[in-house]
Amino acid sequence: MSLEDAKRQIDHAFTREGLKGPSFENVFAGAPSFLRRKYTKDLAGVDIAVTGLPFDQAVTNRPGSRLGPRAIREASLLQPCDAPYGWGYDVLSEFAIADYGDMAFDYAMPSEVPAKIAQHVGGILDAGAACVVLGGDHSVTHGCLRAHAEKHGPLSVIQFDAHTDTWADDDATRVDHGTFMYKAAKEGIVVPERSVQIGIRTDNPDTLGFNILDARQVHRDGPERIAERVHEIVGAQPCYITFDIDALDPAFAPGTGTPVWGGLSSHQAAVILRHLAGIDMKGGDVVEVSPPFDTTGATAVAAAHVGMELLCLWGWTRRAR
Repeated sequence: MSLEDAKRQIDHAFTREGLKGPSFENVFAGAPSFLRRKYTKDLAGVDIAVTGLPFDQAVTNRPGSRLGPRAIREASLLQPCDAPYGWGYDVLSEFAIADYGDMAFDYAMPSEVPAKIAQHVGGILDAGAACVVLGGDHSVTHGCLRAHAEKHGPLSVIQFDAHTDTWADDDATRVDHGTFMYKAAKEGIVVPERSVQIGIRTDNPDTLGFNILDARQVHRDGPERIAERVHEIVGAQPCYITFDIDALDPAFAPGTGTPVWGGLSSHQAAVILRHLAGIDMKGGDVVEVSPPFDTTGATAVAAAHVGMELLCLWGWTRRAR
């Protein structure tokens, strides 16, 4: 497809025949799937499925991240015309990528959501596709980790965040975006000593053995060295990447439920992600985009680029095999 196609083609989310290749249609029009990928529930032949988890239950301050998947899809519409800059390959052309749509759930039964997410993501994995998730508050990562650990065993986690999310919580019925990593560690589905949390800038009395590269260290050492350190920690361990958009400073991502100053710039996050190429990434997510608190859309734009980088990281390792 080329720019000429934009004159006569529209709604590639429904009308495109294949699952590979760029997409040219007027950015301001058409059905806003993620990166103009085809919406489908048929995962036959799909390499990577992108799915939305429009859930927010226990945000600390500002709700609205249930609207995140919709906003991220819309913000992604500028990206699918060209290969992602600087990677040296086009993940959209080399891999079959589909938008699997959003997960259905009963909003009045929040305690059922983690198991529902594990079932939803697990179904994608069982179909033979990898999964990249658009959240949703950070509690959605718990169900994602359960599904991936069921398939791949205990995982390393690379967590971009302002918070460690390891506050103690032994009540299995609670759904909390600040305690999901505590529960994941206690369940044995993550390996804290081979995991790393990047951009932390809030205090927590018990980090459960997770390696922490806080925001000050990122600013001091630079993003390239931080990425090197992540490679040293994770090694060849299968890993999951979760990117809470509040890892970024509010100057770059004001539309989140828990903004904390002193965070990463979008440049730092982009460099770190790019330099993670080669890790054995099994899946990932970008969460806590709260569009009502960012009328500029900058937060969703950042999240859409994170989503693209997650696809590229997954593809980089597979094409090298």
